[in-house]
Amino acid sequence: MRAQISLTVDGQTRAVDVDTRTTLLDALREQLGVTSPKKGCDRGQCGSCTVLLNGRRATLCLALAVAHDGATIVTADGLADGDDLHPVQRAFLEHDGFQCGYCTPGQICSAVGMLDEVKAGAPSHVTAELAEVELSVDEIRERMSGNLCRCGAYPNIVAAIAEVAR
Repeated sequence: MRAQISLTVDGQTRAVDVDTRTTLLDALREQLGVTSPKKGCDRGQCGSCTVLLNGRRATLCLALAVAHDGATIVTADGLADGDDLHPVQRAFLEHDGFQCGYCTPGQICSAVGMLDEVKAGAPSHVTAELAEVELSVDEIRERMSGNLCRCGAYPNIVAAIAEVAR
């Protein structure tokens, strides 16, 4: 069975005809040509497909496209304002927060979403109280634990996020 859905991706509204079993990740990559979110594990465990979905970070490999008709999606490509990079993107470059770069778009989107969660007061497993959260190294690691990097660029990723958080 097929369905026509509408998605706003990086500011551009697009219509797409999908099989009702198609994941949002496959719809973006294979039908719309949006290749910033990567297909990693296909199980929701690596974070390579992380984007901002309706303002919150989400992995797309397990999300059915038809369940998100009308959704707004911001990928790592959509965070920049023309040539002006998002502060997280700049920090990743300054701190060498990547090696092969495969996980980088998901890491960046996850970091942006995580920083928004912290501003909203969302606790984590490391958070001692529900008061203002201090983004310690342990706090950043916990909040980013759903995004894996096979190259091991974690110290630089954490440093980049910590700089933006300050």
